[in-house]
Amino acid sequence: MPARPLRPCPAPGCTRLVVRGRCEAHQKADRLAQDAARGSAHSRGYTYRWAQYSKAYLIANPLCQCPECDEGRLRLRPSQVTDHRVPHRGDMKLFWDPANHQAMAKVCHDKKTATEDGGWGRNHNE
Repeated sequence: MPARPLRPCPAPGCTRLVVRGRCEAHQKADRLAQDAARGSAHSRGYTYRWAQYSKAYLIANPLCQCPECDEGRLRLRPSQVTDHRVPHRGDMKLFWDPANHQAMAKVCHDKKTATEDGGWGRNHNE
């Protein structure tokens, strides 16, 4: 099968050729702008208090609780991340609600987060 033809980066004024999407320079600029608008982890609630809470939660829940693992009943993976079942989007009541927390393996958490937040190159509104 032949390779996909190169096309110009869609950023205004850019002459770099790409297989798809934007060139590396514009992708990096997009990521930096997104990170700046997002705020720091601390400003989003991930403080020392959260780190201590998360550590205790993971000790109490040593196995991944995602639907694909179901605490070792379907797949055995150690928990590494305290996840918010429903993204809190800055709502501190939802952020600290214990019913909204689940212990997850990092690989399971990364997959869930990318799906919810539009990772892997997708717009989160798609």
